[in-house]
Amino acid sequence: MQAKTIKANSNKAITKEIDKAISDGFKPTLAIVFASVKQDWKAVSDMLNKKEIVIFGATTAGEFIDGNIEEGSIVMMLLNINPNYFKLEFLETSTKTTLETAKKLGAIAKKAFPNPALIIATGGIFIDGEQIVDGIMQGFGEEATVFGGMAGDDLIAEKPIVFTNKKSKDNALLALIIDEDKIDVRGLATCGWNAIGTTKTVTKSDGNIVYTIDDKPALDMLMKYLGVDVKIDEDKEIVPFLNSWYYPLQLERDNGDTVIRATRFANSKERSLICTGSVPQGSKIKFSLPPEFDAIETVVSECASIKDNAQQRADALIMFSCVSRHLSFGALMSEEIEQVQNVWNAPMVGFFTYGEYGKSKIGTNEFHNNACCVVALKEK
Repeated sequence: MQAKTIKANSNKAITKEIDKAISDGFKPTLAIVFASVKQDWKAVSDMLNKKEIVIFGATTAGEFIDGNIEEGSIVMMLLNINPNYFKLEFLETSTKTTLETAKKLGAIAKKAFPNPALIIATGGIFIDGEQIVDGIMQGFGEEATVFGGMAGDDLIAEKPIVFTNKKSKDNALLALIIDEDKIDVRGLATCGWNAIGTTKTVTKSDGNIVYTIDDKPALDMLMKYLGVDVKIDEDKEIVPFLNSWYYPLQLERDNGDTVIRATRFANSKERSLICTGSVPQGSKIKFSLPPEFDAIETVVSECASIKDNAQQRADALIMFSCVSRHLSFGALMSEEIEQVQNVWNAPMVGFFTYGEYGKSKIGTNEFHNNACCVVALKEK
C-alpha cells in the first residue's frame, strides 16, 4: 500500500496536486480528505467522485500534513489500498438516535470482515460522542478497534460536516471499515491534561448535561474553583463556553482510567454544563488545567509504545488532535505532530477536532476530549 499526501488552498489547486500525484501511474482508490469549511469541499468531493476514488471526508478546526499545520486549507491523503480490503459507510443520525445509529454501524462492521477495524468521523455539534462508542460496541457485540474524531468548523460551533461520495451531512456518522487480516491498524488516544483539586461528585446529570456537582450548580462550581467566567447573553439560554477547551472535566472510570469531558456550552438559566460526551450521575470528577509542555513528550512516548519494535514502520498515519491542543500549545503544536510522525516515519494527514475516539493506554475504547489520537496503517 502506497500513500501520498497533498495540500492546497483552493479546489483548482488541489485538482492540480492530485493530477501531479497520479502522473507517475499511481492509482489511488481511497482519499482521506480534511478541509476547512471555508473551502469548497463539495467541489473537491465531486471531483474525486468523478475519478472513482472513495472519499472519507470531514470539515475541520485546522488541518495538518506531514508535520506542517495549515489553516483554512484542504489536506488529503491518497492511498492505493485494495478495494476488497475496506468498506465505507455513511449513516445519518440525530441527537435522539445516536446510540441506535452507532449500534447499526457496529453490526455492519461485524458483517463486513471477520476481523474489522473502524476509523470514524462524526458531524454535528450536539452529538454525544460516548453514545457513538457505546453503540458501536453494542452493535458489534464485543470490544472492537475504533479510532477517529469529531469534525470541526473553524470554531464557529454551528455545523461540522462529514462527507463521502455524493453524501454529506452535519448529524452523520462516517466510517472506514478495514479488514485487519489484510491491513494492520493500530493506534492510541493520549492526552496530558493536569487534574487539580479534590475529587468531586456529579450529583445530577442527564446524558451529557451536568446540572450539579456536589449538589451545587455545575457552572457556578467550575467558575468558582477555576476562576473563569462565562459571558452571559440574556437573550440566549444556551451560550458557548469559550474557555471550555482549557478547563475540561476529568471523569474517573471504575477501571482506574480517566477521560476528558470538554464543557462546550453552558445553560445560563439552569447553571448547567453541556459536555461533548456523557457524564453519568454519580461520576467522580476533577477539574483540569492546561498541560505543561512536557505533555508533548508524554504523547510521543505513548505513541511509540504501540510499536512492536523500534524499526517498525507504517504505510500511512492519520491523526485526530483536539483543537484545544492547538489553542494551548500554539506554535509548539507542530513539534508534537512532527515528532509523532517521526516515530513511524510515514506520510501523515490529520485535523484538529472537536472530540476524539480511540483506545486509551489501558486498552479500552473511549470518547475523548483534549486528546491526540494516532492511527498507523500497514499492509500485511
